[in-house]
Amino acid sequence: MLVLTRRANQSIVIGRDVTVTVLEIRRDQVRLGITAPRSVSVHREEVWLELEKTNREAASPPPAALEKLKDLRPEPPPEP
Repeated sequence: MLVLTRRANQSIVIGRDVTVTVLEIRRDQVRLGITAPRSVSVHREEVWLELEKTNREAASPPPAALEKLKDLRPEPPPEP
């Protein structure tokens, strides 16, 4: 992890396309502004984790659905 010290209105650049600017510092909160292309997703960590969880659940079929698929599969022909 790279740790940097920045003051209000100072920025860091990530790659060529992403700029993070410290907009305001108030007690224990820091407001950040992020400039990035639309193709780059920017989320708060807790939102990102929830999206990942939801995507994993959507990609994993329930066991009952897998059983139904087994029932649809034809039996292999007997070996001669």
